[in-house]
Amino acid sequence: MKQVSDANVAVDRRALLSGAGAAVGALGLLGKAYAASPAPIAQTAAGQIRGQDRDGIKVFLGVPYGADTSGANRWLPPKPVTPWRGVRDALAYGPVPPQTTPVTTPMLEETQMVQQGPLGEDCLKLNVYTPAVGARSGKRAVMVWFHGGGFSAGSGNASSYDGVNLARKQDVVLVSVTHRLNHFGFLYLGDLFGEAYAASGNVGMLDCVAALQWVRDNIAAFGGDPSRVMIFGQSGGGGKVSTLMGMPAAKGLFHRVAAQSGAAVRSGVKAQAAANAKRLVDALNVKTLAELQALPWKNIVDAAAANRGSGGSGPVVDGMVLPANVFSPTASAFSRDVPMISSTVETESASWGAPVDPIDDAELLTRVKTTTRLADADATGLLGVFRQVYPGKDNVYLVQLLISQWTFTDGVVAQAESKAAQAAAGGAPDYFFYFSHHTTVRGGRLHAPHTSEIPYCFDSLAASEPIIGPVTAQKQALADKISTYWANFAKTGNPNGKGLPAWKAFDLQTRPTLVVTTEDTISTVDDPMGTTRRAIIDYRKKVPAA
Repeated sequence: MKQVSDANVAVDRRALLSGAGAAVGALGLLGKAYAASPAPIAQTAAGQIRGQDRDGIKVFLGVPYGADTSGANRWLPPKPVTPWRGVRDALAYGPVPPQTTPVTTPMLEETQMVQQGPLGEDCLKLNVYTPAVGARSGKRAVMVWFHGGGFSAGSGNASSYDGVNLARKQDVVLVSVTHRLNHFGFLYLGDLFGEAYAASGNVGMLDCVAALQWVRDNIAAFGGDPSRVMIFGQSGGGGKVSTLMGMPAAKGLFHRVAAQSGAAVRSGVKAQAAANAKRLVDALNVKTLAELQALPWKNIVDAAAANRGSGGSGPVVDGMVLPANVFSPTASAFSRDVPMISSTVETESASWGAPVDPIDDAELLTRVKTTTRLADADATGLLGVFRQVYPGKDNVYLVQLLISQWTFTDGVVAQAESKAAQAAAGGAPDYFFYFSHHTTVRGGRLHAPHTSEIPYCFDSLAASEPIIGPVTAQKQALADKISTYWANFAKTGNPNGKGLPAWKAFDLQTRPTLVVTTEDTISTVDDPMGTTRRAIIDYRKKVPAA
């Protein structure tokens, strides 16, 4: 795929969705004629932009919030956009950040919803969905989305992130953000190239801060309220919003947080990050920073892929941009007064290599041992706990549950516990969410996999059929409720509202959790994974030292 630096490049969104399922969903959303309503124009600090009207929602795509990050701007904090004259089109998504191509995810169904290029370093772009434009059009809560893909892949342009329904039904402004990733966003070069690059290990996070500064300075022109900004994200996006909670530069730019299937309990260590960066620079066979900045971005991506462990995997505790771990040993004081939603889905691991097809008992035990590094007897003992708690479940379901709770849910729970402890001392509350609604794709064998809650939070079901299956009235009713919880939280800092089952704040004694069951019932349950959670704590003590 070619590099793209032209900020006004026009790309047909339908051509950017991979797979027939995604194309069908996209056509359902985009097939209406835009000419039915005048093209909306909005004023930003850098100049005017022209969007499009979709079902009454004003949509602005590929809006720049920072300058091109290529060349001499690589590994430096984001720079401001150069103002423009006239009206700039905001009709097409901006470039996907440099990453391994083709852009894929571990799960085929998710890949079908991911934008497939173009790729380029002029990627500091965001998308805005709003019911109305103009400072006099209202002061709506603002929901700012940070995409998944770890800290190394993805963009803010996936079809499941479409914000039209959320903006229209919930009367909010939705912003989705794209920023630098992998070795372009998180390669610590301060030790190699001096003080000017002291922030290089976290410039991807500084991009996120720049996007929030753009929201603060511009969102009123899109009918948004800069004093009611919720940041939310899933997987790597959950890690990003959690990291922002511990960054001095981000303080005051957001007022609620939802971290979905992701956490930032501990971040990278500076000394190790420096050693990793040197390994990559050596592999590229360059001697100076100028040589490194002159390389085509694909050379860097390819060298990183060939040299695993060469850094770029996420934020670094550098004592400056990120002063300390955000949730270890305690929750950061920077976000003490910011309420939070922590969430996980039932079988996170189904999209990350856990078996989907039937396995026998021997394979089940092998999978558990590989994941946990427990000895035979201990792995058998832990499996016994899961068999008791989930009676009658087949081996595939059991291994998906066990791997999910050992590898994914554990970190989310630790983060929620840290936030709840802070709440007990007078800080803002945490609300815990557990999603076990089963998708119908692949015969239901994925159960409730990683990313499967996103279409329900966004109410983007028609654009998300590859992961949820055909839209039904039952699924739509569930999306109506979950998106309302999320919008209520954006508006007030409390997800509860009229007509919704009560959602109690999480605490360390009873551990209330809002649970969406396989049958789509919604209720608060105390410590729904309590027995297996405690067993995992006990069995972790039996893991041999690395």
